[in-house]
Amino acid sequence: MRLQVPALLIALIILGISVFIGGCSSPKGEGFAIYLTAGDVPPEQMEALSHVNIADKPVIGIKDIVAYNAITYEITLTADAFERIADLEVPVRGKSFLVCVDKAPIYWGAFWTPVSSMSFNGVTIWKPLGVQDPEVIALELGYPASSFYSGEDPRDNPLILNSLDKAGKITARPGDKLPHSMKGYELYSWTAGGLQHFTLITGTNRNKTLEEIVSGEYTVSEDGWVHIHVMSLEAIKAVLAMLPQNEFVSWLAQPRAVDIPAGSISFSFPDTPTVDTIKEQAVQSGINLQALD
Repeated sequence: MRLQVPALLIALIILGISVFIGGCSSPKGEGFAIYLTAGDVPPEQMEALSHVNIADKPVIGIKDIVAYNAITYEITLTADAFERIADLEVPVRGKSFLVCVDKAPIYWGAFWTPVSSMSFNGVTIWKPLGVQDPEVIALELGYPASSFYSGEDPRDNPLILNSLDKAGKITARPGDKLPHSMKGYELYSWTAGGLQHFTLITGTNRNKTLEEIVSGEYTVSEDGWVHIHVMSLEAIKAVLAMLPQNEFVSWLAQPRAVDIPAGSISFSFPDTPTVDTIKEQAVQSGINLQALD
């Protein structure tokens, strides 16, 4: 005798199996994220610990990231995320963070305040000192300069780059090269918000506008136009290394024929050690860098 199973019962059985399978399947990973430590472990204690728990929620999640530059390690954030980082209470001894993929720690570092007089041998994110355009933070090596860092660079971890790549966040990758410019390139530098800014832009016969120079864009177009803005010594060194050999770069202390409103931006060369380091990078990269007062 054939057993007749009501259609409603069959539907319930199928629904129950679907729920069971769905409940047993692993949740989709969250990808790249930066977490604070549970219990706010200070940086000086991190290396002595065999395990550190992450906070309940990331301080920077994948949805907070507008773009990630895998050459300069700069992260463009949403306005809300940038404000969150700017509002962090960061002591002069730093505030520990963990860079994770799917909540698994890859490496650790510390948020650092630019007013600190203490050095740090680790990866840092400098706390913004105020409103900033563009809304960018960077994963730096050491504080106050990369010379205070020793060891391997963990920022190029394949798991991190793969996660950011899958999310469509990477704008520039290691190995990228800049095109040759018939009129060379122009380099501008200034200080704002406690950070050193640089813009490398394609040379032209016309004078650049103030808005054009200080724009926070990162553009390398198919027709050869380049506009790259970065905010650290290590970042501009990485950009210069992307130029073709024998390329000519004019480093201008002041933009030509630009009316700069009083109290807005003070263009200038950085301190002598920074200038010397950039010139050394130019020599290593085989480019002709001319600093013009």
